[in-house]
Amino acid sequence: MLSITLPDGSVREVPPGSTPADIAAAIGPGLAKAAIAARVDGELRDINRPFEGSSHLALVTNRDEADALELARHDYAHVLAEAVQELFPGTQITFGPSTDDGFYYDFAAPADHGPFTEEDLPLIEERMRKIIAADKPLRREVWTREQLIERWKQQGETFKAEWAAELPEDEELTVYWSGGDWLDMCRGPHLASTGKLDPQAFKLTRVSGAYWRGDQKNAMLSRIYGTGWLNKKQLDAHLHMLEEAAKRDHRKIGQEMDLFHLQQEAHGSVFWHPKGYMIWRQLEAYMRRRLDMGGYEEVKTPQVMDARQWERSGHWGKYRENMFVIPDEVPNIEDEGALVSEDADWMALKPMNCPAHVLIFRQGIKSYRDLPIRMAEFGCCHRNEPHGALHGIMRVRQFTQDDAHIFVREDQLVEEVAKFIDLLDAVYKDLGFEKYAIKLALRPEKRFGSEEMWDWSEQSLRDAVAATGRNTPEYGWEELEGEGAFYAPKLEFHLTDAIGRTWQVGTIQTDTVLPKRLDASYIGEDGERHRPIMLHRAILGSFERFIGILIEHHAGRFPLWLSPVQAVVATIVSEADDYAHVVRDRLAAAGLRVETDLRNEKINYKVREHSLAKVPALLVVGKREAEEGTVAVRRLGSQGQEIVSLDEIVARLVKEATPPDLV
Repeated sequence: MLSITLPDGSVREVPPGSTPADIAAAIGPGLAKAAIAARVDGELRDINRPFEGSSHLALVTNRDEADALELARHDYAHVLAEAVQELFPGTQITFGPSTDDGFYYDFAAPADHGPFTEEDLPLIEERMRKIIAADKPLRREVWTREQLIERWKQQGETFKAEWAAELPEDEELTVYWSGGDWLDMCRGPHLASTGKLDPQAFKLTRVSGAYWRGDQKNAMLSRIYGTGWLNKKQLDAHLHMLEEAAKRDHRKIGQEMDLFHLQQEAHGSVFWHPKGYMIWRQLEAYMRRRLDMGGYEEVKTPQVMDARQWERSGHWGKYRENMFVIPDEVPNIEDEGALVSEDADWMALKPMNCPAHVLIFRQGIKSYRDLPIRMAEFGCCHRNEPHGALHGIMRVRQFTQDDAHIFVREDQLVEEVAKFIDLLDAVYKDLGFEKYAIKLALRPEKRFGSEEMWDWSEQSLRDAVAATGRNTPEYGWEELEGEGAFYAPKLEFHLTDAIGRTWQVGTIQTDTVLPKRLDASYIGEDGERHRPIMLHRAILGSFERFIGILIEHHAGRFPLWLSPVQAVVATIVSEADDYAHVVRDRLAAAGLRVETDLRNEKINYKVREHSLAKVPALLVVGKREAEEGTVAVRRLGSQGQEIVSLDEIVARLVKEATPPDLV
């Protein structure tokens, strides 16, 4: 008999071959119906997979939303693949994982059809619903590598056969049958049958191209995306969020507000227009004041460094494919001969600032009394991202980090991390983000350093979060197994925006590897050399991406202190032009960013235009306002207007435009 321990500590004795479904049925018919999967010794498994020995069991229902969504989305991907192959014979399948809000699957479309398009999606959705309605059992089988290769070759699945041939010979390989007529290679787990899915809780959303195995040298495939949920209510809420996200798209708003543009001549680099760069300048000035108050010292380091330096730091081996590399010689400009000689030395644009900060730390002898040293840089970096991965100003090749590195002794680490978290909290709240989650990314399977070092580093980060009182559900506190960097654990900070999306932005991580590789040291109280611990930290991440997040979070309606144009003085009649200049000059003299609109256009036209440009305050003036020394104030989003004196509106706007750290 097998002993199965339940979450309440009770133990059930069952014969070999029993499944979690048997346990659920024994407990009661309600649970038997509700249970969709199981965690066996912590591992998520099929509800009908037999126990392999005495185990701890936790049954999974739709109330366990994270697990339930993962299962449903995985199953939707398989149903999608089955539907496509039924509708379009000759289609080859590759892989289809779940995603944060749904799923996708990559296909090699048959030659007589060509790449799939969005016009194909309604037909595919209809067939998916038929497969779900058929309630086909999903059955797991273990196969050998040879069986898999033979099966895929027989079916003309060249991509699957190629992948199967590269799998380790001793790896347990599994397939899942949908009914008895379709299968896919998959680790699982899955729901018990297709009928466990809600046929009204998914939608196929778009089609794009994707290279086989992510390599542009390989075949181009058709990737079909979908969003999948547990019920229609969740789907409708998500689709509404997508509609709202489309309205807030930073690329659309950026064009409407004349903030920036991108073009092919500089793939992945942003052309900042005056209004967009004004937002940047205000954000940078705010961050600089916060850093000054936090005891940071600002530095500036070179854009280009010798490849040998990147080799010493370890980045050359790990990041070289993402680095822009240039020869350290004058290129040949003659018609004949190679552009660069074979024995040229190489340099690289920096993809990150860390090694340069260590080199500054190494200048001069450091004492234990000098630590902590907080070194900050608004550092411009370059990473050679593939064209297909670029997205507006959110994913770019040239970006500026709000980067800093803190060099500490072991006994200072917890206090410094706690100070950073407090600083980050103040910044996020000042910028309009009231909610964020803190995640601790723990040691990955492949890592540097001893177990003792990892134990100490992870516990130090836990202690730092606890010291701030934020290791609570209110702050989404969670530990992520295996998600740390190869050299250290890290804390991640995930913002929640106005429409409920999350953005991983801030981070802080410990590092004992880079100081050792670059021979950084300080003289301890004992007179001996010691290695500092290096804390890599960022609050915004990059200015480009964070401004994109700000645009979408505020839908372009920035708080007054961040708005590129804080007020526009618009005339009703040309006789008020001189007074409009007086109003503008008073506001400008008070430090406000103000423009005038003296065009011979109707006032309603001007109101609409400046509303589209997200100007926070429109000050309308005509003959009466000029005579009385007043303005008619229209605030963005308000239908009405208010008549106030010039002195009063200047005082109001000056107060509202004061950055939050200066209030």
